[in-house]
Amino acid sequence: MILHKPLKPLDEALAQLMDYAVALPELEVVSTFDADGRVLAQDIVSTLQVPPQDNSSMDGYAVRCADLLQGPQVLPVTQRIAAGTAGVALAPFSAARIFTGAPVPDGADAVVMQEDCEALAGELVRINVTAQAGQWIRRAGEDISAGSVVLAKGARLSPAALGLAASVGMASLTVVRRPRVALFSTGDELVMPGDVAVQQMKPGSIYNSNRFFLRALLQRLGCEVSDLGIVPDRLEATVQALERAAHDHDLILTSGGVSVGEEDHIKPAVQSLGTLDLWHLAIKPGKPFAYGRVQQAHFIGLPGNPVSSFVTFLLLVRPFLLQLQGAGQVAVKAINMPAHFVLPKADKRREFMRARRNAQGGLDLFANQSSGVLTSAVWADGLVDNPPGRTIAYGDMVRFIPLLEMLG
Repeated sequence: MILHKPLKPLDEALAQLMDYAVALPELEVVSTFDADGRVLAQDIVSTLQVPPQDNSSMDGYAVRCADLLQGPQVLPVTQRIAAGTAGVALAPFSAARIFTGAPVPDGADAVVMQEDCEALAGELVRINVTAQAGQWIRRAGEDISAGSVVLAKGARLSPAALGLAASVGMASLTVVRRPRVALFSTGDELVMPGDVAVQQMKPGSIYNSNRFFLRALLQRLGCEVSDLGIVPDRLEATVQALERAAHDHDLILTSGGVSVGEEDHIKPAVQSLGTLDLWHLAIKPGKPFAYGRVQQAHFIGLPGNPVSSFVTFLLLVRPFLLQLQGAGQVAVKAINMPAHFVLPKADKRREFMRARRNAQGGLDLFANQSSGVLTSAVWADGLVDNPPGRTIAYGDMVRFIPLLEMLG
């Protein structure tokens, strides 16, 4: 009698996986222009305040509020201050023509926008409203104060973060080096688009879709990818591919060959070269999942079915790779939303179903949840995370993980 180990719950598997994901020690300095998506290796501390001085947030006139206490006033315009220039102290009962971003002159305590003013002949202006102290003035340091941490170590840099770094004078940034990932697929049935025409494909052959989306996902996560192609369904070929991939790579990522069929050679190949620490998860799709080590390299084996491979990458490989880069935030934020569908039959495994938000504020479910239907991953904008043993009635609140959170 063969005794099968119970399937590993996702949360336990992820915790175990993250214990193995020790941040890479090597750092590099890159241009801020080229740092999108990289992970900061040290805090960025501002040496200046932003804005550097009080400045106008409107085109208009800088005034002294005390001069306008009696209502509308006609004042001489004694200076013109554009962004990038500096004025002189504003004398009582005078106004300065000022433009957005220009420093507010000493003595002025408000800006009146030009729509509330009337330019008159002879360098005069009629101020038609009273003014409140501080109106339309951006205060020095209101965005960033000198000495403050504007971006913390472990932050994954976004376009906005790059702009913020530039705003405090950072022309280059110290980041964790990119993970080096070796990628290959296993399966005699796989052929590459462009290599074999549709009408010439042998019975049972399929185009290798996994290779395309896995490579793209790895590159989006800032990895350097070595694409080792398709490996035949033979133990010797699988061992050789793993040995080759282990050199100079931090992670070996494969798809296919991690099930329990006679042509699935990943498990014995990895065990012959190293260790296998995770094997099969209690999730749907994505039960065939493996983690181990081949020499110094991490190994992760994903299922061959495309949706299973896609989902397990997002749930497990993505946080693993982010932690390898020292990212401080790797978890994905789920939101609660009403189901506009029914799930009358519960599964004993935790399910991740492809769903999409609708105009009514609820979730629609893709009709075919098969792990081979890749169109579901294109149609969906997120995953419904449904616990094991739970049915869903129309209107029930469910956990929804937006794909945008995981694909960026």
